[in-house]
Amino acid sequence: MTFLRTTLALAVATFSLGVLSPSSAHADTWTIDDSHSHVGFKVRHLAVSWVRGAFRTVSASISYDGKSLNTLSADVSIQVSSIYTANEKRDEHLRSADFFDAANHAEMTFKSTKVININKDGTAFDLVGDLTIRGVTKSATLKVTDWVSGVVDPWGNTKSGATASTTINRTDFGLGWNKALETGGLIVGEDVTIELQLELNKQK
Repeated sequence: MTFLRTTLALAVATFSLGVLSPSSAHADTWTIDDSHSHVGFKVRHLAVSWVRGAFRTVSASISYDGKSLNTLSADVSIQVSSIYTANEKRDEHLRSADFFDAANHAEMTFKSTKVININKDGTAFDLVGDLTIRGVTKSATLKVTDWVSGVVDPWGNTKSGATASTTINRTDFGLGWNKALETGGLIVGEDVTIELQLELNKQK
């Protein structure tokens, strides 16, 4: 009986170590390929057109085991001062306290909390997380599509990529500047669509 109990105890311990060991739960780290990625946005102007812009300085660390999308998590940081809309006067206004207040809130961040709604072929899913802008944190859901992973380029680098988007109300984050039009409506729309085209590098 003593031998049997000892054998069972060793078996349980071995199984537990196999489940909990880092090697069995290994996830790779992926980073953004800046030269093949775009982080942009669009917002209505005068209710008749769209203003589009981008953030030129973005860093991210994505954890993913290369197999199950349930293991994917993302930690993204965007430098607010890197905003670009092809109009320097407008860019300076967007950096000011009327909008992003870059002097006091240099970064906006997104930290994922879970992956949901994975489609059958694994090319689309929702990435839920905490979006922080101007010191205010709200839950946001990125709609991810066109997910492709495991592509190896001619130089031996392993790549993943996707398109993602979400729409937020900028006033929820303290970006409340606006002016009313005589004909009704506002100069700047409140809803902002964030659009991402990402190419990721697997770190060796």
